[in-house]
Amino acid sequence: MLEGGCHCGAVRYRMTEEVVYSAFCHCEDSRRCGGAPVVGWAAVKRDQIEIQGETTDYQSSENGTRSFCGRCGTGLFYVNEVVLPGLIDVQIATLDEPERLPPQIHVQVADRIGWMETADQLPRFERYPG
Repeated sequence: MLEGGCHCGAVRYRMTEEVVYSAFCHCEDSRRCGGAPVVGWAAVKRDQIEIQGETTDYQSSENGTRSFCGRCGTGLFYVNEVVLPGLIDVQIATLDEPERLPPQIHVQVADRIGWMETADQLPRFERYPG
């Protein structure tokens, strides 16, 4: 089992490692809600995740609902019964051990920010540059 939760610990979850997929999502909706150029998601069947604590839900699109911690604001889950029936998407970075569930694909690349194409070629620093 994989475990995770929000930044403050008010919401915790346990889920199976048997995910339907894990992906980097480039859609504008995920980017804006996540405040990031890309968001890592893992889709799991709804009966394979246990959520403890109360989330706040936000309908971010016609069919999509995002759940986050109402206390600290951490984005956690996404549900869209039209596109992903019976599944719940979990933000991979909220796992206690996110390295156990690496993304396998990129989705919604039609919405990708143009500079993400070359982002992996930027200089790298272990911490902030001096």
